[in-house]
Amino acid sequence: MRALDCTTEAPCPPSRLRIALVTETFPPEVNGVAMTLERMVDGLVERGYDMQLVRPRQASDSTPAGAHGFDEVLVRGLKLPRYDGLRFGLPARSRLLREWSRRRPDLVHVATEGPLGWSAVTVANTLRVPVTSDFHTNFDRYSAHYGIGWLRRPVAAYLRRFHNRSATTYVPTAELVRSLGDQGYARVEAIGRGVDTALFDPLRRSEALRRDWGLAPDGLAVISVGRLAPEKNLGLVLRAFAAIREQRADARLILVGDGPLRDTLARTCPDAVLAGTRHREDLAAHYASSDLFLFPSQTETFGNVTLEAMASGVCTLAYGYAAAAETIRDLDNGAVVRCGDEDGFIERAIQLAVNDRLRAELGEAARRSAEGLSWGHVVDTFADALLRAWRRGGAAQPWPAATGAGGRAD
Repeated sequence: MRALDCTTEAPCPPSRLRIALVTETFPPEVNGVAMTLERMVDGLVERGYDMQLVRPRQASDSTPAGAHGFDEVLVRGLKLPRYDGLRFGLPARSRLLREWSRRRPDLVHVATEGPLGWSAVTVANTLRVPVTSDFHTNFDRYSAHYGIGWLRRPVAAYLRRFHNRSATTYVPTAELVRSLGDQGYARVEAIGRGVDTALFDPLRRSEALRRDWGLAPDGLAVISVGRLAPEKNLGLVLRAFAAIREQRADARLILVGDGPLRDTLARTCPDAVLAGTRHREDLAAHYASSDLFLFPSQTETFGNVTLEAMASGVCTLAYGYAAAAETIRDLDNGAVVRCGDEDGFIERAIQLAVNDRLRAELGEAARRSAEGLSWGHVVDTFADALLRAWRRGGAAQPWPAATGAGGRAD
């Protein structure tokens, strides 16, 4: 276990700090938040922390609770609309109050902002257990892409209220620290993201896979990885690829992921390879076997796929915010354009598509950059942040136990 040092000014932590991590999503679900949390939980366990994971029981669960090497509390959940395979946790105030009164955690960390998360913050505040939170997803921005833009302001207000009930909110970029601070969020701290450079590696490039995609030996594989959903701005991927095809008839579009737009994309771009959801080595081979990664989303808090593409040695083009703003230097280790500049995005995509040497140099530089972004350093930073929150003690400002998002804690 990594030493948990203490000073005369602060209490010395227990020999095994017990942390209850509450989340609506966790593997086997496939998304960036689930993957990030798995890395964090595994890393904390490896460092000797006593972890409890509180999450909804997922339809895809195939292993019993506790089989992962840490304590799990599985609660009721419901299917998340328009997100097949994902569920959100129902309020569980009574269950958590019993669990945490019986075996009190030293700190509660709430990773998602649904009803389960609200219950967890309420119970932690009631029991005077220090509570921290994560801001992983711009749910308020998503509303405009699903025909409920009128909900953006109420959702934003709920998220702000939710996070201001915790002692500290952790976000993945310094840019998001500033943005949330301007919106009235208090006590926001940046903790970055890492990438598994052993898994995502240029050496996984597969000529057999490229042949399966229908590519000629020197053909151009343009890839997009992520959920096939409106918030990912995939229309710009299609427009950029159409412009590329006018210059490179040997180009092929590879869409990795699944979601509500799959059928629409198949009709709109019948020549595209719809690879579906891919996992681990298979996913890594899809990245490494590609030549140009396009990521025009503007709704990410980070975008783990950016680091995965870079680690795979793939030339990456993205808007200059979130992960790209933190890690990509334009035309040095990738390419970035100003957010919302669709014409600039398409022009840069063409520039990269027609210049094989430039694309290769940027991909090699991207790999070198990714090699310095280890998960070990990220987990150490997260562990230190949780320890500081434990030392400070207590919630930021306890709320009445009966108060909740709709007037009730449950």
